[in-house]
Amino acid sequence: MKILAVSALLCAMMALTTAAAVAEADPEDAETAELDVVKRTHCHSGWKLIGHRYFFYVAQHLTWAQAEKKCVSLGGHLASVHSQWEYHQIRSLIKAQSHGHPAAWVGGTDSCQEGVWRWSDGSCFDFKQWCRGEPNNGLGTNQDCLQINFSCNKCWDDLWCHHRRPSVCVRKW
Repeated sequence: MKILAVSALLCAMMALTTAAAVAEADPEDAETAELDVVKRTHCHSGWKLIGHRYFFYVAQHLTWAQAEKKCVSLGGHLASVHSQWEYHQIRSLIKAQSHGHPAAWVGGTDSCQEGVWRWSDGSCFDFKQWCRGEPNNGLGTNQDCLQINFSCNKCWDDLWCHHRRPSVCVRKW
């Protein structure tokens, strides 16, 4: 694990040095060089580009709040989902990383106002993939956090936030 971290750090330093040299030689190419650096360095650290955002699977089983804190420490938030295509891609990421289809936390919560779902990254809650009969609030017992890959239908379910699940983070670059 330490060798991988050192290799990633070394790769990032080399890429940044290259970007700095390009920027000095031609300032107009500086922004393009920076974007190339980000793409090269983050593909090695486990982030996967899906659409215009990067996603990261966290295999560690955490509560929803711990998972959000972990994602924030990585520079993002628990993932928001905005289309069927994006949901399919996130499920593919989970499958590739876990070699299965475990239920996992994403950033949906209605803890601020019951029945009003929001994403922890602040984006619009404009897509839903709820399982039939969900969200059901645990029949009145405050299930305020969103898990994906639920049941054989691999849809969304509201769950008590203290349960431990792997999770998916999202970050823009």
